[in-house]
Amino acid sequence: MRVTKFEHATLTLFNAGKTLVVDPGSFTAPLGELESVVAIVITHEHADHWTSDHLDRILGTFPGIPIYGPEGVAKAAADYDITIVRPGDVMEVEPFRLEFFGGRHALIHESVPVVDNVGVLVNDEFYYPGDSYAVPEGREVKLLAAPVGAPWLKIGEAMDFVLAVAPRRVFGTHDLTLSVAGRDTGRLRLGWAAEQHGGELVNLDPGDSTDV
Repeated sequence: MRVTKFEHATLTLFNAGKTLVVDPGSFTAPLGELESVVAIVITHEHADHWTSDHLDRILGTFPGIPIYGPEGVAKAAADYDITIVRPGDVMEVEPFRLEFFGGRHALIHESVPVVDNVGVLVNDEFYYPGDSYAVPEGREVKLLAAPVGAPWLKIGEAMDFVLAVAPRRVFGTHDLTLSVAGRDTGRLRLGWAAEQHGGELVNLDPGDSTDV
């Protein structure tokens, strides 16, 4: 399975000739040509994780594919047919197995409403928590996409998240609000956390891929 990072929080996973799109949001450029998209996962309703423009482009080429997201996404994207998922749900869309965790977005500030958020474990190998520190308890994660910059993120808490997941490899995502220096510093911190359990850091810039 090949994982490709795009700007900010958008990812694609490619396996057996099929593509899964995750969090195509407002900070991400149009994705261009995608091969055989079979599903979209939206972890939560914030605009940096989904836009109607992205959905319309993808659905225009691949009509009828399922879009998975928590209840908040179904309300925010009411013009689209959203399949609501909750923590503990498992969805099969060949060749992908999707298992969902968490339930709530990390706290930004007491004045900002906390919205629904799900993390997604794909094929028992790749995990992305959305905007949360939700840990896929009891799972051995081969590759982790860990947020590295956000209004709700403190780098020490992000490091603790990586320590708790203990992935074999980790790369930083959710990073477009950072300077290059801040992003690179954050990546190194995540790498240190992965190394404590024998893992390693993978540096992925927009358009870069890695296999899992």
